[in-house]
Amino acid sequence: MRVSRPLECWMNTTVDLSRLFASLWTRPLFSAIGEGDLERLPDKGLAHDHVRIKGLHVDGHRPLIRLPRLSQFGLDPTRNLAYQAACFERASQSGHVPVLIDRIEPSPELPMGALVVSEIEGGPVKLPRDLPGMAECFATVHLLAVPEEAARAPLASHHDPLMGVMGFIEAQAPFIERSARDPEVVRILTEELDWARGFAKERAGAHPPARLCLTDTHPGNFMAAPDGRVHFTDLEKALYGSPGVDLGHATVLTSTLWDIDVQAILEPADIEAFYAAYLGFLPSDMADALRPWLLPMRRLAWLRSTTWSCKWYAERHVGQVEETGLRARIREHVSKRLAAFVDLETVARVREDWIGEARLRLE
Repeated sequence: MRVSRPLECWMNTTVDLSRLFASLWTRPLFSAIGEGDLERLPDKGLAHDHVRIKGLHVDGHRPLIRLPRLSQFGLDPTRNLAYQAACFERASQSGHVPVLIDRIEPSPELPMGALVVSEIEGGPVKLPRDLPGMAECFATVHLLAVPEEAARAPLASHHDPLMGVMGFIEAQAPFIERSARDPEVVRILTEELDWARGFAKERAGAHPPARLCLTDTHPGNFMAAPDGRVHFTDLEKALYGSPGVDLGHATVLTSTLWDIDVQAILEPADIEAFYAAYLGFLPSDMADALRPWLLPMRRLAWLRSTTWSCKWYAERHVGQVEETGLRARIREHVSKRLAAFVDLETVARVREDWIGEARLRLE
């Protein structure tokens, strides 16, 4: 996927409700609303703002407006919106992802455009209680029919899912020394890179075929509905790749402590039960094919997110403008989490998942 220019070029820092209303009210779906029906929701993440439309239902769904603040794939606003719309259109067939209701193209009023999706009623997942629900959510998405390669655009598609995740890691690896100041951490991450490169060389072409994957699967991107069903809500980076990376990213320590509203340290038994539950939702042949890949792809998922954190810190986090209110609190939390990725104690603790006698048994 071509990166056209730095991501910050399209960052919006506020939601202008008057401009948003001007983009909405001429559309038939929203012709009956007033500006006072728009409710700005509290800031939560780095890449989007969210606005609820009060008192409106569309085909039984309560609309929620997602306003991108940036593209983490470096896409221009039009391509970014098309990419995210395709993510929702495809993954929502699982029944565990919000439905796409409308798409509002970029304009002078909305430079990044907006998507209107169905709002999921509920709250943040609680771990380890909701791990079985997360496993079911993953399985329903990973089991969706995969189009022929020529029909997968605009979503990225990894012909070899192993080499696909290695592409992210290699692109981000040069930022390790700019963000990890502890020489021992740099040594360990270099050792992990050496393992990853050797593993990729040895197993290139052997990974099972790509499936639709959710990608940014830290637990804060899931919501638990009142009926207990777990939904995934942030689909800006879905792609065709390795299910094992999705599973690993969802449950590794750096992810379970990432979100400000979901903080958990999972026990090995919790993690092993999560993987077992996931495999139980799959046909036996697919489960058998994936099982040997679960631990190595977990290791690569951690390396992908750790090198991403180094890149994010080096390119975007340092020197950002001062924020206030909840955004300041979020930024402070993100700063701490980014630092934790390259903290020696954290790195050593995460590696226990695959090194030593206490390593996870996922096969």
